Amino acid sequence: MSEIRNYTINFGPQHPAAHGVLRLILELDGEVVERADPHIGLLHRGTEKLAETRTWLQCVPYMDRLDYMGMMCNEHVYCLAVEKLLGIEVPERAQYIRVLFDEVTRVLSHLMLIGSHAFDIGAMTMILYTFREREALFDAYEAVSGARMHPAYYRPGGVYRDLPDTMPKYKPNRFKNEARTKDLNAAREGSLLDYLEDFFERFPKCCDDYETLLTENRIWKQRTVGIGVVPADRALALGFTGPMLRGSGIAWDLRRKQPYAVYDRLDFDIPVGKNGDCYDRYLCRMEEMRQSTRIIRQCIEWLRKNPGPVITGDHKVAPPKREKIKTDMEDLIHHFKLFSEGFHVPEGEVYVATEHPKGEFAVYAISDGANKPYRIRLRSAGFVHLSAMDEMARGHMIADVVALMGTLDVVFGDVDR
Repeated sequence: MSEIRNYTINFGPQHPAAHGVLRLILELDGEVVERADPHIGLLHRGTEKLAETRTWLQCVPYMDRLDYMGMMCNEHVYCLAVEKLLGIEVPERAQYIRVLFDEVTRVLSHLMLIGSHAFDIGAMTMILYTFREREALFDAYEAVSGARMHPAYYRPGGVYRDLPDTMPKYKPNRFKNEARTKDLNAAREGSLLDYLEDFFERFPKCCDDYETLLTENRIWKQRTVGIGVVPADRALALGFTGPMLRGSGIAWDLRRKQPYAVYDRLDFDIPVGKNGDCYDRYLCRMEEMRQSTRIIRQCIEWLRKNPGPVITGDHKVAPPKREKIKTDMEDLIHHFKLFSEGFHVPEGEVYVATEHPKGEFAVYAISDGANKPYRIRLRSAGFVHLSAMDEMARGHMIADVVALMGTLDVVFGDVDR
């Protein structure tokens, strides 16, 4: 008999299911994983160090590029940290707009996760469906900020500008005739709120379609049920948050437990799993998209009835209106100083956490009174979840590692920073 011994392989960083730049070193006994060692850092951009060389305002676009599936949620927590240090109040309308786009971002992130997770396991149709809906929501991003993925729309003190009254429209070309263009523009005749209202009227039906394809699908259940089980006590010990924690049966959601913005005024439920496996975490994310739809509808209703300012009136922090810059010398100076020098933040330190689509995302900021952060430290949910890969993968097959990568919902801009 020849001696059978464990052998070691690289899983990634070129593997399609390694989400770009994860290198897993797998120690195998046949096809069974004995040990999984994640090697990260291949996308490291030094965001936390770069922040020390930029003004507080210039750091906002860096937040978009961390978890590039949850862009505006990243901006929100950073702006909350700066506002806490400055001690400024954010207008109520701006808070509702932030919550509206936080939930749009949550839906965008979960659509990406569910589509790519299914695709990694072998269900190709799902990613085509989810990307169709993602494109429609990116149109809302573009309408409000001018950018489809990295909007830099939230600003310390509020948001960049109010919601637009018109939506960009398709024009006939050699690929789309007049009739097709008219159909595509049917939901774009009104304001951004009308467009989002129309989208979220039909979105629950899209969720039903996803569930028809996956939830009771025999192959999907064989690949996810009982895979990567994490009991509630281990999930807490490992520092899990978001759907990873709620899938294990613990109803912890910062929007409920430590409310920020206007979440305490909104009606929604927290989906919770029972078994702590890949399947339960998938079900939690599906239900979260439905709950986000409820929140968005409430925000749209409030925003229709309540006009008002969307950024603080303190021109040391927020720029004056464009028409005032053209007529008032003092406002012109405020504008120039703000975008050349930035604003000075009082000495102090602050830790602010929010319920990001992937879990608890937090900013620990220290100010020494200058116009630039003294230190910025980011708490990434994906980094913590990836650290549990070894524990979750042991005893499973190589093919199950792909399912685990999907359920962790890691984005490496966020993990490597």
